[in-house]
Amino acid sequence: MTKGWTKSDWRAKPRVQMPDYPDQADLKAVEAQLAKYPPLVFAGEARKLKKQLAEAAEGRAFLLQGGDCAESFSEFSADNIRDTFRVMLQMAVVLTYGAKVPVIKVGRMAGQFAKPRSAGTEVVGGVELPSYRGDIINGFDFDKASRVPDPQRMLQAYTQSAASLNLLRAFSTGGFADIHRVHAWTLGFAEHDKAERYRALSNRISDALDFMNAAGITSETAPSLATVDFYTSHEALLLEYEEALCRIDSITGQPVAGSGHMIWIGDRTRQPDGAHVEFARGVLNPIGLKCGPSTTAEDLKVLIAKLNPQNEPGRLTLIARFGAGKVGDHLPRLIKTVQEEGARVVWSCDPMHGNTIKAASGYKTRPFESVLREVREFFDIHKAEGTIPGGVHFEMTGKDVTECTGGLRAVKDEDLSDRYHTACDPRLNASQSLELAFLVSEELSSRRDVQRCVAL
Repeated sequence: MTKGWTKSDWRAKPRVQMPDYPDQADLKAVEAQLAKYPPLVFAGEARKLKKQLAEAAEGRAFLLQGGDCAESFSEFSADNIRDTFRVMLQMAVVLTYGAKVPVIKVGRMAGQFAKPRSAGTEVVGGVELPSYRGDIINGFDFDKASRVPDPQRMLQAYTQSAASLNLLRAFSTGGFADIHRVHAWTLGFAEHDKAERYRALSNRISDALDFMNAAGITSETAPSLATVDFYTSHEALLLEYEEALCRIDSITGQPVAGSGHMIWIGDRTRQPDGAHVEFARGVLNPIGLKCGPSTTAEDLKVLIAKLNPQNEPGRLTLIARFGAGKVGDHLPRLIKTVQEEGARVVWSCDPMHGNTIKAASGYKTRPFESVLREVREFFDIHKAEGTIPGGVHFEMTGKDVTECTGGLRAVKDEDLSDRYHTACDPRLNASQSLELAFLVSEELSSRRDVQRCVAL
C-alpha cells in the first residue's frame, strides 16, 4: 500500500473537471450507499491485467483499448454491448495475426460515463447552460433541470456497469468468443468489393486456422480458442464515485479501484499535485496517463514517480494523443524523458482526440485518414527511437454510425447527419474500426519482419 495514502486524500487537493453538487446531503447519502455495494471488478483481475500489460511493455503482447466516447443511459442495450464486443474481438484476431503476440483486450465500457469538457458552459440559441459532463453527472437535454448535477445518477451508472460486466463475462467464456466464429464474421467484411488487400490477409488467417484444425488443435482440444480475457476501463474523472467503490485487496492489503480493471487520467486532469493523480497513485490497478502536446518533460517525470514509484512493469500506460502531423513534435521528447528516468511503461497511441474537426455540415467529426496517419507516425517514431509501440486506443462502436468520415465505405461530410448518435465525440463505426485493425496489423507485421531480419 502507498505509504500514508487514504482513498479520501484527493479531497484536500485542487480538483478540476468535476461537478459541484448543489445537494450535499444527497451526495453523501449516495456515496454511503455505493460504499456498501460489491465492487464491479476484483483485485485478482486487475493484477492479471497488469501482468499482461508488463508483457506489452516488452513487446511480447499488444494492447487494444476501445469503446464508447461516453456511455449512455438511453442507448444501453445488450445488442450494443454485444456489437462492440464482437468488433473488438475481430480487431484482436487481425492484430494477433500481424503482431504474432497476444492481444490484450480492454474495453472503454462498464464505467465510461463522465467526460471532461473544454468549457464549463455552452450556449445554444442565446441561452447559456452548464455543459453536459456525461450521464453519470447530468443530463444531455439542453434545459436547466437536466444540466443540474445529480448524485443519484451514480447509482444508475453502477447498475448499468454491473449489468454490462455480467454480459461481457458471459460472452467471454460462453462460446461467443470462439476464434472460428469471430473470424467468420471478419470474412464477411473482407467480401466488400474494395477490400481486396484485406481479403488476402483474411484468407491467410483462414489458412492458419485450417492448419490448426488439421493438426487437431480445435476449440474442443484447446479451450483457450473459445474463450478470451476481456477487461474494462474508463477515465477516473468523478472521484466521489471512484472513492466509494475503492476496496482493500484481501491478498495484498492494497487498495483497488473497484470501478474498473484499468483507470486512466485524462489530459485535462493530470496536474501532478491535483486530485486525480492523488487518487490514482494509491490504487493497485493499472493506470493510464493521457499525454498531449502540453505535457512537459518535468511534469512527466513527476507523474511517473508519483504513479509508479516502484517502476512496476505493467503499472503505467502512457497514452499519446497529439494529432496527425504533430506526433514528431512531441513524442520523441517524451520517449527521451522516459528513457532518462529508466521507466518501464507501455506506449499506446490514441489517434482520436487530436484529430477532431468541425465539418462543413456543422458536425464534429474525425477523418479516418487523419486517424490512420497519426497511428503510422506513432509507429514510425518508435521505430526510429528503437522503442516499443505497445498498443492503440480508439473511440469506437459496433454500430453502423456515421460520425467519422472516410474509410472503406467512404462516409462523407453530407452523410454525417444520417446516423450521428454520439453524446460527445465522434466514434469509428464497426467497418472503420475493423479496417483500421487491418492497417495496424500491416504495421505490426512489417515491424516484426524488420526485427527478424536484424536478428538474422
